[in-house]
Amino acid sequence: MKGSGNLIKILGEAIDAGKNAAFVTVISVDGSTPREAGAKMLVFENGAIEGTVGGGALEALAIKQAVACVRKGLGGKFIFDLKPAGNTGMICMGRVEIFIDVYKNPLKILILGAGHVGVKIAEAANLAGYPCLVADDRPEFANKERFPSASGIILENPHEAVARAGVDEDTYVVIVTRGHALDRECLEEAMKTKAPYIGMIGSAEKVREVFRRVGGKKLYPLKDKRVYSPIGLDLGGKTPGEIAVSILAEIIQLHYKRGGGHMRVRGKA
Repeated sequence: MKGSGNLIKILGEAIDAGKNAAFVTVISVDGSTPREAGAKMLVFENGAIEGTVGGGALEALAIKQAVACVRKGLGGKFIFDLKPAGNTGMICMGRVEIFIDVYKNPLKILILGAGHVGVKIAEAANLAGYPCLVADDRPEFANKERFPSASGIILENPHEAVARAGVDEDTYVVIVTRGHALDRECLEEAMKTKAPYIGMIGSAEKVREVFRRVGGKKLYPLKDKRVYSPIGLDLGGKTPGEIAVSILAEIIQLHYKRGGGHMRVRGKA
């Protein structure tokens, strides 16, 4: 059995890796119950656990409730009746009250392409506290030496990595590959996911050509409000670092649904 200190350490490592989880704590018991108040368990979004709150049907229900809470992004207090006529199917005679505390990353970033811009995007994401996953088929580019802060590296064609990356409604996809053809393939795959944001680098001319080709496959980037291309806010920068900042600024702006205007005070003091 792992102590609460170990569970907190595991939770911290999971959050750093971009995983969502919930802390389940038994806060009160009444009668005969599997565990005492204070028992803790860590539950991940896929149902995997660390620790225990007693095993059996009670734990199964607690896991199910915790997974649902993680997916909703909202925890709370829950009561399980352990009497034979209760909601657990157990023969214990008691009542357990648990509290579920959800730890969910606000967003994560999938970087498709491990070139110079990809490196700077990963650095900016790390500074902002956002976990990022990097995909590229070139081992000399996609590695931990170049991306020390990445939560993971997928070494395969970027467009094929989209399916493996587990893209969901919290995943912001950034397409910065080494060529137009790869960008197009990535865009096609990304548009099939639930990603709330799909940004693709490129000049206006290149973007129009990619959109035209993608449209031939009955995918319509111009009608898809998730697609932002050319990517980033118009800040005027040209270097990989400046481009990365403009991309992160756009992602943050959209995530928080803000206008992106200046915050300076105007008028008389």
